[in-house]
Amino acid sequence: MKAVVLGAGVIGVTSAYYLAREGFEVEVLDRREGAALETSFANGGQLSANHCEPWAQPGVLWQGLKWLGRHDAPLLYRLRLDPTLWAWTLKFLANSKEQYFWENVAKILRMALFSRKQFKELRQETGIEYDLLELGILNIYRNQTDFDVAISRVQAIGELGCERQVLDRAGCIELEPSLANSTDTLVGGTWCPHDESGDAYTFTKELEKKCIQMGVSFRYGVNVHGLNTDMWKVKSVITDAKENGGEIKGDVFVLALGSHSPAAVKDMGIKLAIYPIKGYSLTMPITNTMAAPNISITDTEHKMVFTRLGNRLRAAGTAEFNGYNNEIEANRSAMTMDLATSLFPNACDETKAEFWTGLRPSTPDGVPIIGRGPQENLLLNTGHGTLGWTMAAGSGRIIASLARGVHPEVDISGIGWERFS
Repeated sequence: MKAVVLGAGVIGVTSAYYLAREGFEVEVLDRREGAALETSFANGGQLSANHCEPWAQPGVLWQGLKWLGRHDAPLLYRLRLDPTLWAWTLKFLANSKEQYFWENVAKILRMALFSRKQFKELRQETGIEYDLLELGILNIYRNQTDFDVAISRVQAIGELGCERQVLDRAGCIELEPSLANSTDTLVGGTWCPHDESGDAYTFTKELEKKCIQMGVSFRYGVNVHGLNTDMWKVKSVITDAKENGGEIKGDVFVLALGSHSPAAVKDMGIKLAIYPIKGYSLTMPITNTMAAPNISITDTEHKMVFTRLGNRLRAAGTAEFNGYNNEIEANRSAMTMDLATSLFPNACDETKAEFWTGLRPSTPDGVPIIGRGPQENLLLNTGHGTLGWTMAAGSGRIIASLARGVHPEVDISGIGWERFS
């Protein structure tokens, strides 16, 4: 049985690994010149299973209106003639209601906790190293209002399986001493002790090597134009490859193209509610170990994360709604730098900062799209938003189970494409 995986980001490569482990002949296609060169390349680095609140939550509309017109807004919504964005936004606002928010939290947490378990097993199987730190993730709050909301959710989220500990300012600094140097206000935080961090790019490249050893074929520089179907089955992928008229056949097809997934299936009548949300990151060499954090930190107010990757500091975040534009804008990069240096002054060599942008494949409810498509041999593994790195191992394991025709080990109800149809 041959499985064709579309996409060589962290989601596609982990899917390929689990499929190969189940005995499939696997071929991976990607338009870039190598693995993990898009959203997986320089993300925030957090394996944040307990970061389960979607952006669509109560109060988000008023918060968004407050940010309109501000170039330094954590969430930058560029008004444009974009019917896809408008439709996505209406679904997003609908999911911000209290009832749907908690339903989506439960789905996200279920997938993320399952994936964390798979990551641990995968590390034992492969011995892959990727600057892993198992120190948890600390969410910091700069004002009492936001902190009170976070505290109010601790018990409810805990009942769903999320472990969080509330810390006052002194507790945050005791846990992460580098915060004592911050020039910013800090009122408290919540700590998820069992979350992790690591380099998604390094992980994906190392897993690619393991896949090749298992017989997986990777083909780069291949653009996917669509899928060729015959009634209820997909027969082949339509590409710009030179041989066989660009047609690549298989028995099972896995869609893992991130933000580009909707274009691959639009001619089949499948409407995937995925929009590309641009995020920024910078990576700097650490020059003062004591001034740099060890624990990965989430700055909730500014939608930023700060993660130590070996001798480097990664600062990543913000959200920009601007279509498939991935240009690096100077003012947004400067904002990222300012946040990093105010929180951790004198920790890094700012002159050697490397800036990057990536497009997160985001759904309106914050829940990924995983499961079977309308064709029995089409499997969808996309729309993970900010949690692709977090959910990669679990998502790949689910895809391999579905390809074998068996029920996954975790409940996948409510995360299929049908919820948006």
